[in-house]
Amino acid sequence: MNSAPPTPLVLVLGDEELLAARAVTATVDAARAADPGADVREYEAGQLAPGEIAEMLSPSLFGGQRVLVIRSGQDARKDLAAALLSYAKNPDPEVTLIVTHLGAAKGKAFADGLKSAGATVVPATKLKGDRERIAFVRDEFRRNGGRCDETAAAALLQAIGTDLREIAAACSQLLADTDGKISAGVVARYYKGRAEVSGFAVADAAMVGDVPAALEALRWALHVGVDPVPIADALADGVRTVARVASAGRGNPYQMASTLGMPAWKIQKAQERSRGWSPEGLVDAMRAAADCNAAVKGGAEDRGYALEQAVFAVARARNSGGTR
Repeated sequence: MNSAPPTPLVLVLGDEELLAARAVTATVDAARAADPGADVREYEAGQLAPGEIAEMLSPSLFGGQRVLVIRSGQDARKDLAAALLSYAKNPDPEVTLIVTHLGAAKGKAFADGLKSAGATVVPATKLKGDRERIAFVRDEFRRNGGRCDETAAAALLQAIGTDLREIAAACSQLLADTDGKISAGVVARYYKGRAEVSGFAVADAAMVGDVPAALEALRWALHVGVDPVPIADALADGVRTVARVASAGRGNPYQMASTLGMPAWKIQKAQERSRGWSPEGLVDAMRAAADCNAAVKGGAEDRGYALEQAVFAVARARNSGGTR
């Protein structure tokens, strides 16, 4: 038996990308739980005309749940905003309209109109201050079956910083690598100093050709005791991700997410990293990353040296391929 359909109007209000993305995903999942064959379409508000969404908002002859995601609602032109507000007064029960909006002054009348029409408002504002971030960290662990006290959450924030995506990723990683009972001691042992010194910091610098930054991050990571294996894995993942995204061509990260099987933020980051890479250069970089993995995991005599050589090889591959 299918679940009850979600509310027909959802306004995701705020400028925190992670929270907004989660709200959209949760609403789409609810629609698909009610109807696994739900037709889901996504658009950027600034690129839409009213006629382009008329079909999705009109009653369907064939039935079935439909989901229309309008992103960046603050960019909607007046005619589109008017059409959507007119629809919102009498929405189709088989359609779920999701609008994301930054919540600032731009397009405020549109957001207010959706609220007045009875839209379910999901807040997605940036967290302010350590108190809210600590609560977020503790909730991340709690939602995923772990436990984390306030002291441990504060220690994690001190190690990671304030970027919510990085905080969420750190929580997920800690849950995967521990028994789920997170204390300040666990955080201290896991990060062993500067948390930004990680395999991903090495990979990010190498992928943009910044050899000095990559080597600095690598040497510090090894100095504080970070295992070479996850560094090699991160380097391989960085190259592989850019190669996959580059081969998929240009496009909207949100629309590419389901096809590529990775979150939109990761696609957007890979698109930025792909600038300056040629297909031939990416092939060379993947070969270098594979060689590095084999050396590090195969017990090379000097695993740090193998990682350094991989950094140089990836940078050479990027620079030798020319720009696009």
